[in-house]
Amino acid sequence: MLYETPALTSEDTRVLQEIEAARSDLRHQVHNTPAKWTAGLRKFLAADAIAASNSIEGFKVSTIDVEDLMAGERDVDVTEENREETLAYQRMMTYIQSLHDAPGFDYSTGLINALHWMLQGHRHSPRKPAGQWRRGPVYVTDTRDPSIAAYTAPDASLVPGLMEELVGWLDADDATSPLIRAAMAHLHLVSIHPWADGNGRMSRSLQTLLISRDGTLAPEFSSIEAWLGRPGNTWEYYAVLARRGAVYRPDQDVAEWIRFNLTAYHQQAQAVRARLGRSNQVWILLEEFARQRGLDERMVTALHDVAVSGRVRRSRYEAAEGLSVQQAQRDLRDMVTAQVLTPVGKTRARFYTVGPAFPGPPLELARTPFSLADPYRGDI
Repeated sequence: MLYETPALTSEDTRVLQEIEAARSDLRHQVHNTPAKWTAGLRKFLAADAIAASNSIEGFKVSTIDVEDLMAGERDVDVTEENREETLAYQRMMTYIQSLHDAPGFDYSTGLINALHWMLQGHRHSPRKPAGQWRRGPVYVTDTRDPSIAAYTAPDASLVPGLMEELVGWLDADDATSPLIRAAMAHLHLVSIHPWADGNGRMSRSLQTLLISRDGTLAPEFSSIEAWLGRPGNTWEYYAVLARRGAVYRPDQDVAEWIRFNLTAYHQQAQAVRARLGRSNQVWILLEEFARQRGLDERMVTALHDVAVSGRVRRSRYEAAEGLSVQQAQRDLRDMVTAQVLTPVGKTRARFYTVGPAFPGPPLELARTPFSLADPYRGDI
């Protein structure tokens, strides 16, 4: 038995309508923005989602380091464990993103276990098999006292049946909003806890898959994993789940979970819209700066990375502009000579950050924080 999807209140309906309108506006904004301007933001948002979801599980890698790892950089100052977890999550999310418009797509237990293997295959062991349902009990321990089980998942013998029921539910065609279904899919999977490890990230990833399959926005703009990874939101995330009880009780009302997710969707849409608008404005300012300084237009890509993310590496700039190694090195050397950029580190580990001649206005704009409104408090 799975949780029943609760009926929406009038407030929930209003918030959902605002979310759908914001997502539609974002889609229009993205389609009318030069792809070159949005490419960096897409990569940032993908990296931010991976960094945030991994951080919830205790794997701490900054967004900019995740971006570098995703770009194939080897000389990134992270532990080997964090590197493996980041790259595994990237591989799985890359596949999930590719499924957003896959023809003939359907859900299956095989697909879900394959996604789990992509995430956990590097940790596969007889005790914690990857891509296979667990064979024993599993507990979520209390963050304040690991000797206490905050949640005990259903008996292992029930998992195959529950997962078949979940797959049937996922493939069912009903009139429920895709965003609500995505939130419920997350709750179903995290409550069943079908694997020995990796359940939290898999549940968040399944939600991302359902949102992206809706087709309104590209997957990079759709995930709420970055929102969930903010410390205060992570605490509330665990608290809302904890209030579902210490054991699996699918007969209860889960309206609170829906409200929590609607808030997440709304605020994530606000954040992406703010980032997109700010990123575009920074690009325009940097284009003007490049013209004034006689810099090649392509150098704006490197300058934009530095303004928005804090640094740029030669390999990322080279890939973004389709340059040879020599061309990228020459451009970066010219920007260092002009004191626009400052090199940090040596040889392969080198990256470039703000130089003394880097323009102030785009940097100030990129670093100005934005605020998020709570859609249920009427302060929007």
